[in-house]
Order: sequence, then structure tokens, then C-alpha cells
Amino acid sequence: MWYIAKLVFQIKGKGMHTPQFDEHLRLIEAHAFEEAFLKARVMGIGFEETVLNKKHGTVSWEFVNVAELRPIEEFKNGMELHSQVREMEEANQYIRYIHNQAASMQLEDRPLF
Repeated sequence: MWYIAKLVFQIKGKGMHTPQFDEHLRLIEAHAFEEAFLKARVMGIGFEETVLNKKHGTVSWEFVNVAELRPIEEFKNGMELHSQVREMEEANQYIRYIHNQAASMQLEDRPLF
């Protein structure tokens, strides 16, 4: 059986004042929920890393935990894998950001199929 897991990492670095978190959605194959949860935790720990940034400081991704784990009964076109509601102070700024992201993906040099 397949599961979708949300792994949450805290990004830490010198000079970072606003707490930042990175959420990953990962597919997990397991026979039962407990096995999928354990695999997701091990995967999260395995993805922890520390890198040097452009200013020669260290930035770390520290695994927090598995925030969600949902079974996927079957794969079908258009099925929802994740949903999240965001509240924004500036709606137009967020909408412009989304349009820019979509345009950027369309301009990338990728094979269509």
C-alpha cells in the first residue's frame, strides 16, 4: 500500500531571525500504517543536512517529525494528494507569485512527454 507523508524540517542558520520550516511530501510504500510512519521518520532523519550558504555560514535542515500520513487507496488522474489553506495579508502579491511560478515552469527547457 502507498502512503503520502508530510515531513517537516526546521531551517536553522546564523543570522536567521524568522523561524523557517520546510515541508516535504513524500511517497511511502508499506504494508501497514505503523510501518509507513516508521519509514517516514527514518526518511526524515536521513534527509537532515547542513550546507554552507553564499555568506560562508552554515544552514541546517533539522527534521522535526511526520506531520501527516495518509493512505492512498488507488492512483487516478486528478486525485488530491495534498491541500493547504493559506491566509495572506496581501492577496495580489501571492497571486502574482503563483503566476510567476507557473510562467517559470512553462519557460523551462523540459521535454513535454
